[in-house]
Amino acid sequence: MMLPGAELSASNGGGGNGSGMSSLPDFLGRKSKYVRMDDVLPQEQEGEEDGSVRVRQSQSSRRYVFTCSVFASLNSVLLGYDVGVMSGCILFIQRDLHITEVQQEVLVGCLSFISLIGSLAGGRTSDALGRKWTIGLAAVVFQAGAVVMTFAPSFRVLMIGRLLAGIGIGFGVMIAPVYIAEISPAASRGSFTSFPEIFINLGILLGYVSNYAFSGLPDHINWRVMLAVGILPSVSIAFALLVIPESPRWLVMQNRADEARAALLKVTDSEDEAEERLAEIEAAAGSTNAGKYDDKTVWQELTRPTPVIARMLITGLGIQCFQQITGVDALVYYSPTIFRDAGISTESQLLAATVAVGFFKTAFIAVAIALIDRVGRKPLLYVSTVGMTVCLVFLAAALFLLAHGLVPRGAGIGIAILTVCGDVAFFSVGIGPISWVMSSEIFPLRLRAQAAAFGAVVNRVTSGAVAMSFLSVCRAISVAGAFSAFAAISALSVLFVHRFVPETRGKTLEQIESLFGGGGDVEGRGELELCDVEQLVHKG
Repeated sequence: MMLPGAELSASNGGGGNGSGMSSLPDFLGRKSKYVRMDDVLPQEQEGEEDGSVRVRQSQSSRRYVFTCSVFASLNSVLLGYDVGVMSGCILFIQRDLHITEVQQEVLVGCLSFISLIGSLAGGRTSDALGRKWTIGLAAVVFQAGAVVMTFAPSFRVLMIGRLLAGIGIGFGVMIAPVYIAEISPAASRGSFTSFPEIFINLGILLGYVSNYAFSGLPDHINWRVMLAVGILPSVSIAFALLVIPESPRWLVMQNRADEARAALLKVTDSEDEAEERLAEIEAAAGSTNAGKYDDKTVWQELTRPTPVIARMLITGLGIQCFQQITGVDALVYYSPTIFRDAGISTESQLLAATVAVGFFKTAFIAVAIALIDRVGRKPLLYVSTVGMTVCLVFLAAALFLLAHGLVPRGAGIGIAILTVCGDVAFFSVGIGPISWVMSSEIFPLRLRAQAAAFGAVVNRVTSGAVAMSFLSVCRAISVAGAFSAFAAISALSVLFVHRFVPETRGKTLEQIESLFGGGGDVEGRGELELCDVEQLVHKG
């Protein structure tokens, strides 16, 4: 079966000029130096007249990578569940522990700030311990935090558990996209790397369902049960660690070739193929380490970047910031509060409305996974950012009209629910998953883990700032005013996508680097994506 985006251009042309994103046409004109040995389909069978080479990926290895991607994404359920369940828990925690509004904001919003500790540590930890065991560490730390929160007798103890859970989430949210990108083929890298986002959305939906299911219990028990249920996904990580291999790329970088070969044998169809892939990865790792970075540390490269790395950072960090600063976490965390302001009165109706939000988020992320490697990253980002902007404008208008009694209550409630669901749907079909995909694929191998961690920090800081200030901002300028501000920021995200985000669909990491101006000598110094060293041989 032919996979979208699995074409390698073999057309003749001039070399790239290394002048940034404008060098893409020159780069694509360069003759490809690689072909796949047993994956090349005869041109006459395909009816191709332009000399292009079509690639088939083994379905068995694809299924195995699919399974590994699912297991690696399980930690993302924890983040989503915490986000979703806390929107309902906070109603009952307030009554049980008698916390103030400020304490509510701190409890809800601090997770994002705390998780940045885990994200920052996760980059270095994954480089030291490996991608696989960092996934396991994330689950252990979260479990400890969830247990403390479940039995917390006071706000102070609850915050201690929140601290541990946040650190675990920070580890998990950073490492999953990196691990998946390093074991996935280019033709489906976008889809597989989007898995953590769909699991986040699945976790949010499960959190909402948990709110609804346990809300009938006494106030001193229901929120504890809701939080305790979040421990279950992390337990399954223990089984996942027995199934998934370590990243072969990380093993090669650690000079553990035998273990890398064993890992490759699990994701390839033959020993010969595994040997060829290992040889190519070792060659790429050797060129990466051969003085390219002038003995700079990774952190020096990120804090004093070259122009090429600076452009990558603008794209990677910028898209992570816009993912959150447009207010999606405010919609998720405070959806009951928003719907209450829109006129929904009973707790059961409020929680049912939040379940609808969770359903839309989960359903549309599946659409994104189906399309990201077919239509590309940038078209989905345009649809996402423009759609979110329109929904936020209509939501702000509906809340304003309701506050001033200018529309019937029923119509206002309907508009509010539709626009909230529409906003999260557009978020999930584009910028939600693609921000993580871009962060995991645009940076070179040496910088990838810690650069992705840096992006996760920006994401979590922005999310925390929005979540911790939302109620105060609403009190200062009204709920309608807050969403008007989000709409204006969302409009800016459209311009950011147009100016700073290149299309990376179906491109190797060498080609992606050239999009940012690093293609001047790309043939001799770039790295090869795992899929792109599958059975590769030089043409001449």
